[in-house]
Parts: sequence; C-alpha cells; structure tokens
Amino acid sequence: SSSGDEALREKRARILSRGLPKQKPIEGVKQVVVVASGKGGVGKSTTAVNIALALAANDSAKEVGLLDADIYGPSIPKMMNLKGNPELTPKNLMRPLKNYGIACMSMGFLIEETAPVVWRGLMVMSAVEKLLRQVDWGHLDYLVIDMPPGTGDVQLSISQNIPIAGAVIVSTPQDVALLDAHKGAEMFRKVHVPVLGLVQNMSVFQCPKCKHETHIFGSDGVKDLAKTLGLDILGDVPLHINIRETCDSGQPVVVSQPQSDA
Repeated sequence: SSSGDEALREKRARILSRGLPKQKPIEGVKQVVVVASGKGGVGKSTTAVNIALALAANDSAKEVGLLDADIYGPSIPKMMNLKGNPELTPKNLMRPLKNYGIACMSMGFLIEETAPVVWRGLMVMSAVEKLLRQVDWGHLDYLVIDMPPGTGDVQLSISQNIPIAGAVIVSTPQDVALLDAHKGAEMFRKVHVPVLGLVQNMSVFQCPKCKHETHIFGSDGVKDLAKTLGLDILGDVPLHINIRETCDSGQPVVVSQPQSDA
C-alpha cells in the first residue's frame, strides 16, 4: 500500500540520517557559497575569486571571505596576490590574510609555494577541518569556498559538516567536462545542498585582430545541461586573455578591470 511505502521510506531516511554528521555553522559566517566543478582545469578557482570580489563590489557593506579547500593544488594565494603565514590569535586561531578587502585562507599559506602536498586522505581531511574550524573569520556575510575538482571526500565532508546556502557549478561547454559537471550537480542534490546554477566558462574565443569568434570547446553544452537539470545559467564567460592574465598576476579582472567586457 502507499501508506506502507511511505512508512518504509521514512524509516530508511531516519536510519540513513543517524550516520550523517550534524551540521555546525562556521563561527561568524552567515552564508556559505561553494564553487565546484567535476573536472579540473575549467576555471573554477578563477570564477570563485571573481565571485568573491563581485559580491564585495556589489555591496561595500558586506564582508566577504574566500576559503581555498583545494589542499593538493591551492591557487588562491597567487590569484589574490597573497604570501606569508597566518598570525595566530590568543585563542590559537589562524587570522586570514587579506587583499582587495577579502579575507582569504588557503593551504598555500601553510606550506612552501613549490612544496607538494603528499598526503593520504585522513591528513587531507584533518587539514580541511582546520581550515573550516580553526580560522578567525570575524563576521562574514559570505564565505566563498573554492572546492577541489571531483566528488570525493573533501566535497562530501564540507557538504555534510557545515550548512551551505548554495553551490555554483563551473564547466566548459566540452562534453568531457559536462559529464563530470553533471555528476557534481547530482552529488550536491544527494547531500541536500541547493545548486544555485551553472557557469559556462571559456564559452567563446574572439580573435583580437579580426574579431572572428570561435567556440573552441563547443557552444551550448552547459546551456543544454542546465536545461536537463532544470537549473539556471548564472554566467557565460568568454575565453579571454585578460581574465587569465589578471588572475595569474594577482589582480583579478573584477577588481583590476571592472568596466571591461570580460
């Protein structure tokens, strides 16, 4: 009967929920937005940095933080032009480093720039826990988390341990990137994190001389995926040298060229 099926579903949900960690907010942080991708190399960190800067630029009264949760390949220090080790508070919490008004924390501040992180899973999870819980964020309206690529331990741990306002999925229009982006969106749905929408990155290249446009990675892949998943396209970002150069030089395009098309 339908009532019996419903009771069985409720019982199964109760059993499953017992095994999940209780979500505990990050002290001082109002809203957490995660920026994720299925595949690496699609411009996720660049997007996360510019989203954080855009949130601050749109409302100067808002305090914004940026957490680099990519333990193996931290890129926020370079993109935000930050170096050095965090100071410790009297309570033994790490103080984020700050630039362009954004409070930043990354594994990259705790190791040498060229040193590889050769760690097993448990050590990585311990580092993630420290970056989440042992940082003095002060009072933030938004904390943007740059997630590592994929759908592994780090993504699951963050999704299940802290309340997340929403996830932004970044992908190029290329088929192999879209397959992984689809998996990423489904993972967030399974752990009950709202997916705010998709960002189509590197969507079109315009020749700087003749202005001819080429869709190097395909044209409407992310738009088609958004339709399939019933999600919005939040942005359509071109493959533009300014976006790449400004992030590589530690002066992201949102803050260094706010009036540019890019």
